[in-house]
Formats: sequence, C-alpha cells, structure tokens
Amino acid sequence: MQHPVAVIIGMMGAGKTRVGREVSQMMGLPFKDADIEIEREVGMTIPEYFSRYGEPAFRKVESDLIRRTLDEFGGLFALGGGAPMTPATQDALADYIDGGGRVIYLQADPKEAMERANRGGGRPMLDGGDANARWMRLYEQRDPVFDRIANVHVRTHGSTPQMAARKVMNMIEERVVHVGVVSADDYNVRIGEGAMNHLAPVLGDKPARIALIHTQPVQRHSDRARALLRQAGYEVSDIVIPDAEAGKTVTVANGVWERLGAEGFTRSDAVVGVGGGAATDLAGFVAATWMRGIRYVNCPTSLLAMVDASTGGKTGTNTAAGKNLVGSFYTPAGVLADMTTLASLPNDIFVEGLGEVAKSGFISDPEILRILEEHADELRGFDGATFLGTPLEDVVAELIERTVRVKAKHVSADLKEAGLREFLNYGHTMGHAIEKMEHFRWRHGNAVAVGMVYAAELACLLGHIDRDLVDYHRSLLASLGLPTSWNGGSFEDVLAIMHRDKKARGNKLRFVVLDGGPGRMMHLDDPPADAVEEAFHRIQH
Repeated sequence: MQHPVAVIIGMMGAGKTRVGREVSQMMGLPFKDADIEIEREVGMTIPEYFSRYGEPAFRKVESDLIRRTLDEFGGLFALGGGAPMTPATQDALADYIDGGGRVIYLQADPKEAMERANRGGGRPMLDGGDANARWMRLYEQRDPVFDRIANVHVRTHGSTPQMAARKVMNMIEERVVHVGVVSADDYNVRIGEGAMNHLAPVLGDKPARIALIHTQPVQRHSDRARALLRQAGYEVSDIVIPDAEAGKTVTVANGVWERLGAEGFTRSDAVVGVGGGAATDLAGFVAATWMRGIRYVNCPTSLLAMVDASTGGKTGTNTAAGKNLVGSFYTPAGVLADMTTLASLPNDIFVEGLGEVAKSGFISDPEILRILEEHADELRGFDGATFLGTPLEDVVAELIERTVRVKAKHVSADLKEAGLREFLNYGHTMGHAIEKMEHFRWRHGNAVAVGMVYAAELACLLGHIDRDLVDYHRSLLASLGLPTSWNGGSFEDVLAIMHRDKKARGNKLRFVVLDGGPGRMMHLDDPPADAVEEAFHRIQH
C-alpha cells in the first residue's frame, strides 16, 4: 500500500490542477486530478453526470474514488473544489494525515479564482444565476472547513503558477518534528525553505495584533514576516531589540512591556520572535509574562536558534549574576525554521551552532556524530551565498531535524528540567561560566563546545569514560571549526559561577556527563574538588 506525497485542495479556480502538474514535473512525481479520474470512471463529463444523477450520487462516486486513491497512489493528488465538504472524504483525509500525509490548502485570491472558474466553464456548482455570487457563497461555506482540514496552507495571491508550485514543493519537502509536552500544548517545528509561510496559520484567527520582536541584523527576514502577517490581516507592531545577549536583559524586556501596554495589547494578541537564540528567548519571555501568557511563534534565523533556543519552551533573560537565571517554561504555538534565513549567516555564526548539534549527538543520537564527521569540511567551510539548493542544504536540514528530535524527546518527558531534560545541558555548566567570564563576547555554541570537552575530561578522571572518547570530543569539535580550550580566567572565579548554575543543588555542584559512551548519560553530583579543578586545567591547553 502506498499513499500520495501530498493532496491538494482548494476552491474552484484556485489552480489545483495547473499548480499540481507544475509541482509533479519539478519533483518527478506522477499526478492525478480527481475530476479527470471520475470522468474516466463514469464514462461521461461531470456536468453530464450531475445532470443525470444529481449531486449526492456524484459525491458518493467521488468519495469512493478518493479513498481508493489515498490507499494506492504515490504521487500528487488534486481534489475537486467541493470534495472536502463530504463527510466520508473528510474522514479519509483525516486518516491520511494521521499516517503522516500532507493536505495542502491552496489559498488563492478570491477574485483571481472566481475569474478562472468562470473562464474554465463546466462547473455545475456555478450554474443558475450569478456565478460570482454563487462562488462567494460556496467560498464562505468551504473556506473554514478547508482551513480546518488542511495541515499545510499555501497562499498563492498574485503568484504565477510556477511561483505557487515552488511554494507547494517547499512545503512538501519540509521536515516536521512534533513536540508533545505532557504539561503543556503540543506544537510543531517546521524545517525547510519557505517554512515562514506557515506563520498566519500557526497564529490562527484569534490574535488581532502581533508584536514582531526582532534584531536589526535580521531586518530582511523580519520584513518578510511582517509582509506575511499584514497580508493575513494582522495589525503588526515592529519592536527592534539589541542584537545577541545585549537584547536578553530585563531592561530590554521592560521596554517591550511598556510598548505592549501603550499599544493596548491584550491576552488575545500574540508575539512573533524573529532572530537568533537571544531574540527568540526574549520574545518567548515577553510572551510568557505579558498578561500571564499570550500566544507566540518563533522564527529562528540562525542554526543555533533552530536547534536549541527556539524549541523546548525555555524562555529567559540574563542578569548580572549569570545567564538565564530569570525566565519561564512556556511553549510556543509553533517554530518555523526557514532554511532560507541561513543563507544570510556569516560563517562563524553558522559554525557556532554546530556546537549544540554535536551535543545532541553525544547525549542521544550517534548518527548526528557520524554525519558531522562525514561532512566536517563542508560544514566548517559554510558559505551562505552558495548554500541554498546544494547537497549541503539537505545535510544541514537533516542535522537540524535530528537535533530537534533529540530536544523534543527530552522536553516531552520533562518540560521543567527536573531530570531527563537536564541531559540537554551537557557542556553547559562550564559553557555558561565561560560566557559569563567573557562578558558574553564568546558565542554560546563555542562555549558549549569547550564545556563538553571539560565534561569529558571530568568524566574520564572519575572513570566514567576512557581517554579515547575525550580525544574524540576534541578531534570532532576541532574538525568543525569549534574551540576546544579556554584560557580566560582563574579556576576560583569559574568555580564561583558554576556554584550559581541552575543545576547546582544547595552548595553542591551538579554536572551532566557521559557514562560509558555517547547516548549514555548520568548526573554527577558533588564530584571530588580535585577532579573538578584538574579537568579545568586540562581545557587550558
């Protein structure tokens, strides 16, 4: 049994057949149009069948053919305009989606679709009276149903068939990771070119106003987000915050709260965060605290933010005492990791994100480590200008998906970091201390890379892993262009910061270390002081 790669639904005149054929050619897939298949099966045109047997008989033939096709066809399948209104077809599409299928609602501009529907002719549902008025009445009935049934929405307003087909193809090739959290709402992380196009559907109809929180360096991406939001009818307040860790302070958050208050944001409005990890952390923290929690969506634009900060529901700010000490566990409505944003990244900012990717390989998914080894040279030499459309893009997309799946597994079981989720902090106790000592001039992924080497040295000193695994940490991270040593401060100063780490318990240090090999983790509580210090000296080379 096989299933369609995607099913396209939409109003009469939306361009389902034309766009579907374009996509099938681009992707090298077979294409079927339900209306053409029905005419072949009944041996007459659909208007003739309607005239002879009536709509109920037609809908029965249609729903039977759709169910059969969903179970035996492996290409792209376009449905007739009214097909999704039949309960039997709705049930069949729901089963298809439950099995991992994509039902794409092609949302054309009503005026454009109406014109095409009238030009095309042969549409029994428009017969009798004013065709445009009938089309609008059908649209008012069908649009809410289509919107609910579909799990992918593609707006084609003003697009050529080729442009619309490209959007559809990007949605089909998208990777989706579902994050199911026991104590909070579920959400999806969407990874792919054009993922930001999901922004309006993820936000939904409820919010009227959107606070678009972003940094100046990602202006081109926030411009795109703003255009998508305004096209969908939202009122957008543009809020620019300082870049990187400078934007992640209570002072900055207070400035945003003042804007929201002055502009009358209520509990029914929403926040969209566009930018790197610090920007999405701050946006989430504002959303979690305004009116005790409003809806928010993260649009990460750096590799680090895609694999770490934007997913998992940890929001926060830094204080003079340390990193992320003030924050909240609060899940987003969705995360849209649009691969096109990576094309604007400088090499060093891309490479630092590989630190968090490697971490996920060490704690849970050794296949990540294998992919990093195999593609280390290309990853280290990342060039955004030539990135999109290359084999490296597929490699990076897989690394992002695998890393997000690791995070989703840990977060789903432990949203509030009581046990399993702490393993995501591998390398972070020392990493956060380095960031604090360096006044946040060191990038997070680089600090975590050194922190992992420190944790490996500590585990080796205490007999939990062998020297070969420590050396493997160093060689893999170095091959990716990440640092493996640090000489920026005294042990006493670092020790004092580590005692203030979130994982510390009372006056006892608590580390996450490997126990035997990758994927086998343990908590190391109150390790011997001499080992803690010796491991520190071993990362100073």
